[in-house]
Amino acid sequence: MKIDTTLLAAQPFLKGFSKSQLEVLANNAMLVEFPAGRMIFNEGLTANRFYIVLEGDVALESPVENKPSQLIQTLGAGDVLGWSWLFPPYHWNFDARAVTPTKAIIFFASTLRELCESDHALGYAVMKRVAEVVINRLQNTRQQLLKCELAGAASDF
Repeated sequence: MKIDTTLLAAQPFLKGFSKSQLEVLANNAMLVEFPAGRMIFNEGLTANRFYIVLEGDVALESPVENKPSQLIQTLGAGDVLGWSWLFPPYHWNFDARAVTPTKAIIFFASTLRELCESDHALGYAVMKRVAEVVINRLQNTRQQLLKCELAGAASDF
């Protein structure tokens, strides 16, 4: 089923994309659904997809040896999931799990990379937005680490 360009245009990540860019993306996208509890991807595996969350909540988690995974961030409607598809060696840097039933738009990474390479204006627009996502995730990870350090320091008293 073809994705409607108006659905894409309504997504914060794609605001400002031209009509022709949205049409190209729409022709290379599809809808997916994940039940609550389903792993969407696992850290270390090949990053071959890119998602825009339409509905639901997705937990980004970092596995910790012999401990429960550490929650990094919870994503919701309008958020993008996955940036590792854009940077070699194309491996996921986190686990992603649907916390609630989740609907998303999916793009296949190899196709999206080819589109970005053949249309540099599209590639630049995608790269700018992905860079913003990466910075956001880095800041959230840093905040989580600070919380862990503060919690550990508080338990020392």
